Amino acid sequence: MDNRAEVREFLISRRAHVAPEQVGLPTGSNRRVKGLRRSEVATLAGLSVEYYTRLERGAISGASPQVLESIARALNLDDAERAHLFDLAHAASPVARPPRRRNAKSYVPHESLQWALDAVTAGPAFVRNGRLDLLAVNPLARAFYKDCYDMPGQAPNIARFTFLDDRAHEFYPDWDAFAEVTVSILRTEAGRDPHNKELHDLIGELSTRSDEFRTRWGAHNVRHHGTGFKTFNHPIVGEMTLAYEGLEMAAEPGLTLTIYAAEPGSPSAERLQLLSSWAASEYGQGVQPASEKTRTDS
Repeated sequence: MDNRAEVREFLISRRAHVAPEQVGLPTGSNRRVKGLRRSEVATLAGLSVEYYTRLERGAISGASPQVLESIARALNLDDAERAHLFDLAHAASPVARPPRRRNAKSYVPHESLQWALDAVTAGPAFVRNGRLDLLAVNPLARAFYKDCYDMPGQAPNIARFTFLDDRAHEFYPDWDAFAEVTVSILRTEAGRDPHNKELHDLIGELSTRSDEFRTRWGAHNVRHHGTGFKTFNHPIVGEMTLAYEGLEMAAEPGLTLTIYAAEPGSPSAERLQLLSSWAASEYGQGVQPASEKTRTDS
């Protein structure tokens, strides 16, 4: 898949985010572009204007790591944006091999992975791919994301739930922030894996059905999403503020293991315990992986 449009739009969007005064350039009164001009980026990066213009038009295949680093510095890219630029350049290479990605239809977790997830009893633990499919969960995560599993005819997917299910606006008290994170994760994955048909199908579906998604997708924002705090309003137990840690799985490239935890002794911890009791009565000790459930229900 030709990703020149992706490269072009990403670089233009990042250039628009850098004010001249941020990089020591005069603001001036006759600027016709938002942010930096191409010529200014080229100068800051130590490149000719002609070469940078070709790169910004999408001809990034063959650009050296040194050139990419110089552009990243000139545009003040953060770690996630820098990695995205390198992913786009790698994907543009004619000899690049598409990464192996797991989707909800083909992925069956190892029995030992399910054992490990089930061993986490104090908080939701789940495995997702870059498309935000829920691939394997412990009982508490199944209860936590119960509404994601209630979307008929679809494997549980956090992005589809966020943008296409009205219940998401209740589940996420700060829905706008969650929406931004969701789109940024998908945009990051699209840069890493531009050949993923299932990912492009999802993006196309969300773009067609959600104006909120389409607007955010056009911003070309990316981010690393590994640790922090989130507040949820769960339909069974109410509001909880939880810490989260996302761990890349060495044995399964492209998959992330995420664990949520509440501060010990807090009201959120009490509500997680209530949800755990509800999950035990509702689901028992075992939860089918998403792929198995989809096949069973079809």
